[in-house]
Amino acid sequence: MTGSLSEVLTRALVAPLLEQDALSLADLRHEDLPALCAAAAARREQAYGRALTFSPKVFLPLTNLCRDFCDYCSFRRSPGDAGAWTMRPHEVREWLARGRDAGACEALFCLGDRPETVFPSYRRQLAELGFESTVDYLAWAAREALALDLLPHTNAGLLTRAELARLRPLNVSFGLMLENISPRLTEKGMPHHRARDKRPELRVQMTREAGELRIPFTSGILLGIGETRRERVQSLLAIAALHAEHGHIQEVIVQNFRTKPETPMASAPEPEDFEIAHAVALARLILPLDVSVQAPPNLNPHATELLLQAGINDFGGISPVSPDYINPGHPWPHLARLSEQCERLGFELRPRLPIYSRYAMDEAFVDAGLREPMAREARRLSRVTRADRLLPEREGALLPVLPSEPSTPGGLRL
Repeated sequence: MTGSLSEVLTRALVAPLLEQDALSLADLRHEDLPALCAAAAARREQAYGRALTFSPKVFLPLTNLCRDFCDYCSFRRSPGDAGAWTMRPHEVREWLARGRDAGACEALFCLGDRPETVFPSYRRQLAELGFESTVDYLAWAAREALALDLLPHTNAGLLTRAELARLRPLNVSFGLMLENISPRLTEKGMPHHRARDKRPELRVQMTREAGELRIPFTSGILLGIGETRRERVQSLLAIAALHAEHGHIQEVIVQNFRTKPETPMASAPEPEDFEIAHAVALARLILPLDVSVQAPPNLNPHATELLLQAGINDFGGISPVSPDYINPGHPWPHLARLSEQCERLGFELRPRLPIYSRYAMDEAFVDAGLREPMAREARRLSRVTRADRLLPEREGALLPVLPSEPSTPGGLRL
């Protein structure tokens, strides 16, 4: 650390932390966390004031077949496994319509990594549906979403440059979690050992290619999967460096691991409050101000104040009609309640598009065919004065389109 903690945090109020200072804060003492969070919150308010945002979405998991095996994942399946699915086109249409009717503006397409490369039965199923590949299916689904005034955001794992270029005219943004930059997590006995698509160099490559193609992009880190604090900092620095190259990373998710039954990490400890607040605050101080910092509210249902103190400005996508298939035991918060929490803490919760306004206004980052759908949705959201009036809120509104684990709400131990 160059100088005292106070001097480092004072510099962080002016510009993102440099590598030496950022790494020195990896081993921050517990008693110094309030000062770190105060600096992060002040940095957040320089750019975002007291506004918090979220994207109203419908979550469509086109398939949960996946060639990877991550030790913490309960989403992936192989053909024949209990709970394996591939959505049929009529299901896609039905759930897009439900999302539109509920006020969503984002259609999130999320699925397993490259299942057609290892599962012949899935290739046959795609052919029966009229598609040669998963990317064909994604392109079709995105067109269906646009026809219903929903803006597609695709997180399909690793995509090639050619696949990104093909899907770019149909998506306002893409996402791929870096998770962690350390190759150590891919070694034997670590959570990514059997997940070829989690090699950090491959995820960095796709993120860089998205920047070269001028694609608004979401990245993120995953906390609590065996990484060190120093590796978290190195991961955030890697994301910042990628953004410095192309200016395309619109948001970074700081996501905490939650245990799931029947996975190799079912008994692993979840990140404690200090770890979550520490990582969020460092993300805000390491990343430039034009990169939004978000944390999923359904994974931290009792920690809204903690997340705000640590410097987030966004909650990511929240759905009124579809569950979080990646974390099915953790339902989305009802917007009225989340909005009230934010107001009590002095913040205003507002809806946003899945593409941030600075990219939406830049022709280099938006395909010409997407401008009018974006403009329509922006006009609609501009008429919403309170987040809790955007979507119909009622108990039992989350209706799973596909099988999921029993819902068991949990939260941070405050």
